Amino acid sequence: MATTSFQKKARVKINQIAGTKPSLFNNQLLVSSGVPSLDNIIGGGLAVGTVCLVEEDTYGNYSRLLLKYFSAEAAMTGHSLVLTSGDQDPSQILKELPAPIIDDPGEINTANSAEQPENMKIAWRYQHLPGNQLGHSSSKFGHYYDLTKVMDPQLLTSIKPVLIGPEDLERGCNQCQELNPKYKYLLTRIQKEIEQGGHSTTQHTDKRNILRIAVHSLGSPQWDECGGLDLSHEDTDFSLPRFLLALRVLMRSAFAVCLITIPTHLFQIPGYVGRLRKMCDTVLLMESFAGSDKEKNPAFKEYHGLFHIVQLPRLNSLLSHMPDTLDFAFKLRRKKFTIEKLHLPPELSDT
Repeated sequence: MATTSFQKKARVKINQIAGTKPSLFNNQLLVSSGVPSLDNIIGGGLAVGTVCLVEEDTYGNYSRLLLKYFSAEAAMTGHSLVLTSGDQDPSQILKELPAPIIDDPGEINTANSAEQPENMKIAWRYQHLPGNQLGHSSSKFGHYYDLTKVMDPQLLTSIKPVLIGPEDLERGCNQCQELNPKYKYLLTRIQKEIEQGGHSTTQHTDKRNILRIAVHSLGSPQWDECGGLDLSHEDTDFSLPRFLLALRVLMRSAFAVCLITIPTHLFQIPGYVGRLRKMCDTVLLMESFAGSDKEKNPAFKEYHGLFHIVQLPRLNSLLSHMPDTLDFAFKLRRKKFTIEKLHLPPELSDT
């Protein structure tokens, strides 16, 4: 019998990183923002290696909620987390993270399993799993959360989050002429976490993991206290864009994704907000109805604000993903936060 050199090509299984999936548009690696409705309208999720800017609403309530969803998703997928804030203790934000809605027995966390009676046993295929794997879902992309409950502290301690608060940022308040000292300190800490956690693309490791970076209310007056700078002064026109550009460079060479909330309504310099947007990849704007004339408008009675997609990234392609419509609104119910298409009621009289 004649032999042949032909060999059947075996299917190579790619080691998928927990909590990620490839994009259907440009094959870019994506992670969930924590809000499934938001993932759908921006092209499937947040691209790894990018910076997402969320322009805060007037009172900052809803943008802070997005930051909590983003951080809670790190606990559910086992991703590393860096949470920082310049005006409040980040541990308080961590305590307010919403609890996940568990509908799969494979997602039973360690806290729930510890509270079970001795005569009740878990399914045999889950018995030999390590304790840290019981709380994380590696195959599921995106989770739903209950805002009326807070997340189990054991689930948060398993990912060992890095918290950078106002006291930590004050340590970097030394003389730095090119950049705000607090921004410089934050960049150094982020670079350190990327290198020590093995998140850099130049490092070779058997098990990859994603680093999530959440920055709350960047550019607020509390970030400029050590420098004694005024937000409306022209000198501050360089520090924040430079920080965003340097952060973007770090993200491009790391398995990391960053979500930043900035109170852009505080800046009075024309064109300054446009410069900040150009330094980021994804830009989202939340326009709350609280305190405005639209709050009493009967056309918007079902919603709490408008959601604007200002900019989407162009990765591995010439054009960015374009949703079917750009008219979106968000609503906050007792248990969940959703973003959906804006549907105005028919023009009928009140009678």
